[in-house]
Amino acid sequence: MAKSDDAAVVDPAKKGKLKLIIIVVVALLLAIGVSVGATWFIMHKAQNKPDEAAVAAAAANTKKEAIFEPLTPAFVVNYNVNGRQRYMQVSITMLARDHADLEALKVHMPVIRNNLVMMFSGQPFDTIATPVGMEMLRQKATASVQEVAQKELGKTVIDQLLFTNFVLQ
Repeated sequence: MAKSDDAAVVDPAKKGKLKLIIIVVVALLLAIGVSVGATWFIMHKAQNKPDEAAVAAAAANTKKEAIFEPLTPAFVVNYNVNGRQRYMQVSITMLARDHADLEALKVHMPVIRNNLVMMFSGQPFDTIATPVGMEMLRQKATASVQEVAQKELGKTVIDQLLFTNFVLQ
């Protein structure tokens, strides 16, 4: 009998510790479950509703389709280098992104062609005969066309001019 009384005394202490451990484990699992559920809810909500600023930035970063418009006929410029007659022939294509703006710019094509011929003829022949000189000439030509577009239409319209044929003789 003494043994059963000792067992009865020991069992309530073990039961109390066991209950405490079960309560702590259940509380811990409940806290983890709430944390995971709240995180999933917030992440799911963020995925379904895109950020308006991100959408606007993505729309601004997407470029419109490139439109290429050749300037015909090709430009021919003559140079007098040390008493010798030299020639430059350059075919130019304009790169734009908006068809309506490009059509509006075509009205001013005589001014653009005049400015380009005057700029080409004012360049030293020795300078444009180098690759660096050709690139500088292309950049100056692009700036010249953008200047006319800005003055007449209020926007640059042309992204760049491309030399599709460049002959020096």
